[in-house]
Amino acid sequence: MLTVLGAYSWINIRFLLEGAWVTILVSVCSIILSYIFGVILGIIRYVEIKYVSAIVGFVIDIIRNLPLILIIFFTYFGLPNIGFKPDPIWASVIAMAVFESAMVAEIVRAGIVSIPTGQMEGARSTGMTYWQALRYIILPQAIKNMIPAIVSQFISLVKDTSLATIIVLPDLMNHAQIIYGQNTNYTIPMFLALSVMYFIVCYSLSLLSQYLDHRLGTAKKSGEVEEVVQGAER
Repeated sequence: MLTVLGAYSWINIRFLLEGAWVTILVSVCSIILSYIFGVILGIIRYVEIKYVSAIVGFVIDIIRNLPLILIIFFTYFGLPNIGFKPDPIWASVIAMAVFESAMVAEIVRAGIVSIPTGQMEGARSTGMTYWQALRYIILPQAIKNMIPAIVSQFISLVKDTSLATIIVLPDLMNHAQIIYGQNTNYTIPMFLALSVMYFIVCYSLSLLSQYLDHRLGTAKKSGEVEEVVQGAER
């Protein structure tokens, strides 16, 4: 009992919270960057721009089939060879943004493909250009299909930040290792604390996705789009 209480002293808890802040910072930056680039790359793959889409698809396939830890190693130890030396935090952000962008790109492409082709045809028949139809008709509907998969991928990203401990990222996992490294009796209490903290962050992200799903009013938007398309087809 005393061991557990000692492990959860205010000094240790504060040290863990400092690591949790770094985990959240890396996760948020990676999520924002990977979403932006993932959507762009996913659209490029979908529209099949000559040569460009094939090259982008080839690069995405390579990244998706590489271990994330290898990308982290390359970013931290490889980039300095070309004159760019990021610190562990930004090396982690870059590595995870690259890896997750490839994953999100496939989710975006699949989400767009899942929309019936009649939606595009109906939108074009109203006088919209291809890009207008994609932006105002196809993407709003596809977003609803993408949300669960994208959020699931981002939850995995939060947990994968622990891999960056290998490059001494001062995150939650790294700080826990330092604590139980000084006292092995704290090992189990620290793993319990890690479980609770990772759960809180990941579950909060799940709740946020549910909120966004309702807040965006995707069901309502989809109904409005259906009316536009049906009206165009009459």
